[in-house]
Amino acid sequence: MEAELRARAASPPAKERDTPPPSPAAAAASPAEEDAPLLPGVRRRAMRERFAQRSDSFRREVGRAAAETFLLTRLTLTLLRYLGIGYRWIRQFLALCCYALLLMPGFIQVLYYYFFSRQVHRSVVYGEQPRNRLDLYIPAGTTGLKPVVAFVTGGAWIIGYKGWGALLGRRLAERGILVACIDYRNFPQGTIGDMVEDVSQGISFVCNNIARYGGDPERIYLVGQSAGAHIAACTLVNQAIKECGERDTSDWSVGQLKAYFGISGGYNLLNLVDHFHRRGLYRSVFLSIMEGEESLRKFSPQVLVKDVAVRSAVPLLPHIILLHGTSDCSMPCAESEAFLDALQQRGAKVDMFLYEGKTHTDLFLQDPLRGGRDKMLEEIVATIHKDDPSESTQDLAVPVARRLVPEFMLMLAGRVSPF
Repeated sequence: MEAELRARAASPPAKERDTPPPSPAAAAASPAEEDAPLLPGVRRRAMRERFAQRSDSFRREVGRAAAETFLLTRLTLTLLRYLGIGYRWIRQFLALCCYALLLMPGFIQVLYYYFFSRQVHRSVVYGEQPRNRLDLYIPAGTTGLKPVVAFVTGGAWIIGYKGWGALLGRRLAERGILVACIDYRNFPQGTIGDMVEDVSQGISFVCNNIARYGGDPERIYLVGQSAGAHIAACTLVNQAIKECGERDTSDWSVGQLKAYFGISGGYNLLNLVDHFHRRGLYRSVFLSIMEGEESLRKFSPQVLVKDVAVRSAVPLLPHIILLHGTSDCSMPCAESEAFLDALQQRGAKVDMFLYEGKTHTDLFLQDPLRGGRDKMLEEIVATIHKDDPSESTQDLAVPVARRLVPEFMLMLAGRVSPF
């Protein structure tokens, strides 16, 4: 009996003995046949996972938007306590509302691009403060490392926001330039020293991390507009002064920047206190932003470059290009002209472009919304691409920007603009 059982165990089952080995085609098909009943379940599981990921992402975006809304509301209330009741700023605020309403057709299209384009990476963290975020505009369908623009937006040191750079970011990204729009603390959340510190950290992040996003760390350009031009210039000059000292611990250098573009900026605060007071930014508020009257010289780049004590820092500055409209009432073009003279006296490499009849917002908003040729944008792109003929050729292939706002609305907006 035991011998019979051992014989049965040693011999293969009848079915296995009679079945020929499967062909390669059958062997390859058999796993698919076994998995076929599981495919619907796998698909459902994958769909659930994707839905969960999208839900988590949506919740994060909503949470971030709610937090920023709460922060902005709290800061607005604090700012109103500073401003009090004054007819000038109320008049300017109402003009701002009318101005934004007239340009709304273009703003809606830009907002759609900002929130739904895959080229835009919003709110990349670069520091520990609540406003230490930046937006990245990545050129589409390109290979290799791209030139980079680190952009500091304006907003009278009070209403600046990284999203204001969406239109410029889009236009430059279309021309193969990666753009990083740096956000920073505004007043009353911070004063000018905090703003300069934030922008310095943002530039440091760009210099040390932009290669991860496809940017070329050897081709970084700094651009500032209005108050952002002032903050960026302060950051640049202060960094150059630090590098002349013996104990500079910064993790970025002015030598990493190829050029600085200052759009409609103000560079001597001593000349602007009364000017801004007449336009609704009251002296008391402006001096609070600038950390008191004794700090005005410290945060005036034009004054700093004339100082004998910082003469050795001026040669460290990159190529400086100033762009200004001759009809700018918010920041008179005399500011750029005086800064140009001060830099030239110290031997800095500096150029200036004046745009006849252009106002403070024409260069940055109305002209891009108008579509067609944009002279200021062409100057910036030409400077960035001048060392790379292939990218200059690619820029020529970019279609002319279409109009986003009807002309009559742009004309009305120019008339009511508070800037």
